[in-house]
Amino acid sequence: MAVTIKDVAKKAGVSPSTVSRVLSNHPRISAETSRKVKEIMEQLGYHPNIMAKSLVSKTTNSICIMLPKSAEELFSNYFFMELIRGIVTQASRLGYDVLISTGANEKEELEGVSRLLNGRRVDGVILLYSRTDDPVIDFLHENAHPFVLIGRSDQFSDILSVDNDNVQASYDATKHLISMGHERIGFVSGPPDLVVSKDRLLGYMNALADAGLESRAEWIVEGEFLQESGYRAMSFFMNLPNRPTAIVLIDDVVAFGILRGLHELKYKVPEDLCLVSFNNIPLSELSNPPLSSMDIGIYNLGYTASQVLIQSIQNNNEPLYQNRHIIPHRLMIRESSVHSVR
Repeated sequence: MAVTIKDVAKKAGVSPSTVSRVLSNHPRISAETSRKVKEIMEQLGYHPNIMAKSLVSKTTNSICIMLPKSAEELFSNYFFMELIRGIVTQASRLGYDVLISTGANEKEELEGVSRLLNGRRVDGVILLYSRTDDPVIDFLHENAHPFVLIGRSDQFSDILSVDNDNVQASYDATKHLISMGHERIGFVSGPPDLVVSKDRLLGYMNALADAGLESRAEWIVEGEFLQESGYRAMSFFMNLPNRPTAIVLIDDVVAFGILRGLHELKYKVPEDLCLVSFNNIPLSELSNPPLSSMDIGIYNLGYTASQVLIQSIQNNNEPLYQNRHIIPHRLMIRESSVHSVR
């Protein structure tokens, strides 16, 4: 038979209401009483009824992570796993559970988020992506639900977000290649509906323009955050009559696809093609050759997003002192980009 609050109260010599106050961390309960009651709970194996507690407090102490719609992309890319690790670590420290939701398309994503929030199964949502004209963001914003976007919204300036300065980061990556003497620099982007793709493309274009260098449409390739996108981009670039001598890639996993394809065709990095990518996942340092990559603080993106969301929830969704939180970036220069063409 399950242990109840009354059983704990009797054993501890206090009233059931005192046990309830201990569970809710009521400030009027002394530290000694709280310690004693919690020891009895542990001795008896008591576990609070979370559903009953949430009905009283009108909170669930749970948050939702909204995943991108492509499960293949998610589970083959270290970026998302490290992001989730940061979110879960901070949520756990603050006493929150984490649910994960996804959908095959935008309609299913919207239905899933709506069901969780309107059914009071979670207190807020973290979006792991930022799309242009996103109906999920529209729904969350219009209904004043607590949520944090990892990325930048091009729809609303007043929402909570945690991001990098992706324009500047891409500018810095491109500028590094320019400093090595490269004048023909390509760019492998992500899906065009993602804000991060637009921002990093803009940074690349700005760096070329500031250096007085030409940008060509055929030197810019769009794809997904998958190895296959890099592999296809490599095939395209290497068949151009006037191919780039260096490439900026939106993601390390995409860069691995480029490396694989170049190896098959007996091309060498950095002698035949220099590469700089993004995310600085652990494998980037172990690749052959080691990959120059922009460290964007993936874990800190997730950790901060969790912290900001829970702070917003506990403040009853009142505006925080700042809406946008920027995580610093740093270029890790390795062998893949150090070949000078001067």
